[in-house]
Amino acid sequence: MSAVMERQAVGIEVVPVTTHVGAEIRNIDLSQPQSAEVIRQIRAALVQHGVVFFRNQSLDSAQYEALAHAFGKPVRPNSGIIPALAGTTVIAEVRKDPDMGRNVGGSWHTDQVYRPNPSWGTMLLCREVPTFGGDTLWASMSAAYDRLSPGLQKTLRGLRAVHSNANVQSRMNTGRAPDPDVVHPVVIRHPESGRHILYVSPSYTRHFEGWTEEESKPLLDYLYQQSQHPEIFCRFHWEKGSLAFWDNYHTWHFAVNDYEAGERVMHRIVVEGPPFDRELETGA
Repeated sequence: MSAVMERQAVGIEVVPVTTHVGAEIRNIDLSQPQSAEVIRQIRAALVQHGVVFFRNQSLDSAQYEALAHAFGKPVRPNSGIIPALAGTTVIAEVRKDPDMGRNVGGSWHTDQVYRPNPSWGTMLLCREVPTFGGDTLWASMSAAYDRLSPGLQKTLRGLRAVHSNANVQSRMNTGRAPDPDVVHPVVIRHPESGRHILYVSPSYTRHFEGWTEEESKPLLDYLYQQSQHPEIFCRFHWEKGSLAFWDNYHTWHFAVNDYEAGERVMHRIVVEGPPFDRELETGA
């Protein structure tokens, strides 16, 4: 199989955009119902590349929701940050309003790690795009784990971390109380690829379980630094009709805040999927 282009039997093309993360899927109209084989191939590309991109898609809200249902159970978490799209059941509208100090998603993070059962997939469909700016970056957290020494990998597989959305709720001025803290393994196994993944998030991880925040900070800062090397992330330039679908277990993402309020409008759907392996590992 070519490293440049993976041509599938049914005609779609999967074109990697970097070595570690991201692929563009071509020759497909997502507004139409897809066969089980096409859905399988899209899911396989998503598992392999962490995030997949589609260009020039024209979907109404009903078609968008139908697409999400093909991959799992769409849900609309009630975070108080992203408003619901009127007339829909699972679509939220992501925009930067004039009274917002910053955009939604403007820091490295993985979606909803602060939930007891974190979301697996996120879809984002571009409805309005600024004249310039507004790109999103994704980083491979399996590649971030692979960059670490065997000794540190083994240490991390014995740790759990405490996560909270308190800082985000405060920064976004939602007026909501934060959700209760949750604990997840620092290293998870992806439920489909089996890969080890570094599962910490600068926006939500507070400290290691049993450690103070002061004790945790130097190691967490090191892990964040190792996860932000340019060679393990990709950058996507949005166009109207672009759709990104990413795996929250596998990736971080970062929405660059270099555009004006009201210029960029996205419709988001969160898709529940298979839970990651919660068992801690003590072996190699």
